[in-house]
Amino acid sequence: MTEKDYTFKNWYIPARMLGGIERYIKYGLHPGSFLTSIITNDFKGACANADDENLANLPAYAAYFYNEVPCGAWGSKEEMKAWMKSKRAENITNK
Repeated sequence: MTEKDYTFKNWYIPARMLGGIERYIKYGLHPGSFLTSIITNDFKGACANADDENLANLPAYAAYFYNEVPCGAWGSKEEMKAWMKSKRAENITNK
């Protein structure tokens, strides 16, 4: 088992995964295939792209996105694309 940074009941998100989530949320950077599946609500894809540790902890990802991430940042491919576009534009404007 690895270090845990987010726990939901008996499940957790490994610390190594939180950087990709944070870069997506803050900067609109495209995550890997597993996180993309989580963000776009693609359970089948999440299962297919997960390593053993992430597969065993899928409920923690659902809880994290539901409870901690702005609702416009996840839920479908369209919402993900719109979020990435808006965050990229925001970061360009703030430079």
